[in-house]
Amino acid sequence: MYDMRPNGLSSLFRRVSLFFAIMGPGMITAFIDNDAGGIATASVVGSHFGYTMLWTLLPLTLALIVIQEMAARMGAVTGKGLADLIRENYGVKATFYVMIGLLIGNVGTTVSEFAGIAAGLEMFHISRYISVPLSGLFVWWLVTKGSYKKVEKVFLLSVFFFGAYVVSAWMVHPPWKEVLGQLVMPRNVTWDRHYLVILIGLIGTTITPWMQFYLQSSVVEKGIRKDEYPMCRLDVISGCAMTNIITFAIMVTCAATLYTHGLRVEDTQSAAIALKPIAGNYCFALFGIGLLNAS
Repeated sequence: MYDMRPNGLSSLFRRVSLFFAIMGPGMITAFIDNDAGGIATASVVGSHFGYTMLWTLLPLTLALIVIQEMAARMGAVTGKGLADLIRENYGVKATFYVMIGLLIGNVGTTVSEFAGIAAGLEMFHISRYISVPLSGLFVWWLVTKGSYKKVEKVFLLSVFFFGAYVVSAWMVHPPWKEVLGQLVMPRNVTWDRHYLVILIGLIGTTITPWMQFYLQSSVVEKGIRKDEYPMCRLDVISGCAMTNIITFAIMVTCAATLYTHGLRVEDTQSAAIALKPIAGNYCFALFGIGLLNAS
């Protein structure tokens, strides 16, 4: 318990201020993990398997926290990015192959994000031939003309829009008792090939290579020191927990609507369109806004 006397309040205020000053790397990295591919995977999971895969979110959150915390800690202690540490410890050749693999993975991720932008805005009758070039120009301007602080502010602002999925889950009125039961004690799980393939996809879209490189570099860029790391750790843990709350909301929304009506979708746009006659225009719009923001 914090001391509520003046000195105690002052100490609490300093801690809160320090947290908000340091907040960013962990929160952004975790939330941006819910990109177009992540949302599509969660939508497929909910529409194909209902609530029976919700249990995976607890071990996935723990695994994500462990991996992200290690990357953030290495950045705060060494003051170097992950690529620098790989080069120092394993040489240039190993670093070259690692970075080539990262480049290939990032190109695929980038393509999926622009596909998400196109799909998200086409839901609101805006052509992809307009949305994709304009989005590309905005990203180019943000990266080439802005500083890291400005980019970080844009990312932090985008975090709030992920709340659209939480609102969507609340609007469809799922059976919360069954939802929470499946979260902690799964039932009716069929370990067939289809289930395992989707499970692997969910793990892959939750823990991705770019996250470790970005998180460690952003910790270094922000100048977070070893003595400030406890607040950075809190930022990482909070972000990891909250990002899987968003995944949980998406899975619940699709399970409560699409799965119960026998509708199986393979992408986010189809999920949002299928939601419209079942859950209404507001849920459809929130899902589309969430997809656009994530992309």
